Amino acid sequence: MIAKNDLPLDVIVIGGGPAGSSTATILAQHGLKVRLFEREKGARYHIGESLMPDTYWTLRRMGVIEKIKASVFTKKYSVQFVTDTGKESQPFYFFENNPHECSQTWQVVRSEFDKMLLDNASELGVDVCYGCRVLDAIFEDGRCVGVKIQGPNGDQFEVRAKVVVDASGQSLVIGNRLKIKETDPLLKKASIWAYFEGATREPGLDEGATLVMQTEGKKGWFWYIPLHNNIVSVGVVSSIDDMFAEKLSHEEIFNRELERCPAAKRRVAAGKKIGGFMSTKDFSYRCSQVAGDGWVLVGDAFGFLDPIYSSGVFLALKSGEMAAGAIADGFLKNDFSANQLGNWGPKFIQGMDRMKRLVYAFYEGFSFGAFIRQNPDMKRHVIDLLVGDVFKDSVDAVVNPMDLMREEMRAMANTM
Repeated sequence: MIAKNDLPLDVIVIGGGPAGSSTATILAQHGLKVRLFEREKGARYHIGESLMPDTYWTLRRMGVIEKIKASVFTKKYSVQFVTDTGKESQPFYFFENNPHECSQTWQVVRSEFDKMLLDNASELGVDVCYGCRVLDAIFEDGRCVGVKIQGPNGDQFEVRAKVVVDASGQSLVIGNRLKIKETDPLLKKASIWAYFEGATREPGLDEGATLVMQTEGKKGWFWYIPLHNNIVSVGVVSSIDDMFAEKLSHEEIFNRELERCPAAKRRVAAGKKIGGFMSTKDFSYRCSQVAGDGWVLVGDAFGFLDPIYSSGVFLALKSGEMAAGAIADGFLKNDFSANQLGNWGPKFIQGMDRMKRLVYAFYEGFSFGAFIRQNPDMKRHVIDLLVGDVFKDSVDAVVNPMDLMREEMRAMANTM
């Protein structure tokens, strides 16, 4: 039931994914009146199933960590890379840097994970409204003052608040309205994925490891994410031009790429595909600002990097946590300006850019195994980046040696 004419809200949150849940939950913990609108009527499907270890701290802040620890989600201790020639790196175990329990994370089914976060938000006082589609944000004199809603029964009405948080994911309610979305010209990628039951899983501690397996000529890569109930999520990522060069079905493209990746083909062979193939493309983008007067962007509504290091949920949760801090301070100061609501942006973008450097390096053919062999003292910094510990300056120590190796790779390529 949606109360249309009750007391004024402090904050409206658009979208019930991890970014929306983290923002809303933390604001409710501050005693603010928060209403979250989720367009689906119940648990929703979403890709992005592998968590980075540093999600632990935001999940703990939200009060949900014990529920996740008690869940059936597959435990993840490491990530492993396989080259296009089939050479497998040693697993990058997250606990090598930090023996704390935060170094173990999870592979999650997003419909279950997202619902867990929303249920937790509701328990902590967030008014969660399902089946409500946000049609538009309402601006008056350059300030966002509310949203226009279509309710579960099709009725339309306005809801107002002092701050509107856009966590609408790739719908980008405010970003599209203001035309501030900017795609990344260096990451014009596409992906096709499916699910397999009974596919090969690694033994022992590595059973829940994320595998990143390059295709022939390093033109693309497969993710391999073991979920619970004996299901594995398997997807291929490549450039849009390479992926759709021929007019083939998603299944035909997936199988063609599988032939180009023996490591993935061998593991999938033992399994049975369940469900159909899904696809998305041109998914790397960023909005030019994180906030304006009366509004804030979090999660995919601000930007998405790339799936290679499974950073999506981590950045969504972290942006929500950081934005919630700025919003809560804004209420203490009675300041809902762009400067106040977006003061977390520079630090967040700096961390995101550190991760982006790794993404660019990977697509240039950079070998982390070779890099660690040449620079063993850099391994701790690489693991920091892989776990999501990207908001500290010490990880920048990896920049110069990584750039040097990238230059050497380019020089070798030019002589061939």
